[in-house]
Amino acid sequence: MEKFTEQAVAIIQAIPPGRVMTYGQVAAEAGNPRGARQISRILHSMSAKYELPWHRIINAQGGISTPENAEGNGETQRERLLAEGVQFNANDRVSLDTYRWHPD
Repeated sequence: MEKFTEQAVAIIQAIPPGRVMTYGQVAAEAGNPRGARQISRILHSMSAKYELPWHRIINAQGGISTPENAEGNGETQRERLLAEGVQFNANDRVSLDTYRWHPD
């Protein structure tokens, strides 16, 4: 596994329940501040294999960027975040000031 990918996976795995990070934030922490789209690809291709908490990654505006699950399992990103205590405002956004996680 490429170093950037390995670091990104480790960062995503470390996000605690009830907290979120943005695609760009994960990319920057993993060493590529311009790699937000790579984070999207990592989530798409590796979430199942590495049991990544994909639902804790949101866009820079605090919104959900993932489409509804094609498998129709009924567990959307929003539902998972709500179950962890993450609240959405009237504009369907998460407060990054409140819920953003910063790794040490």
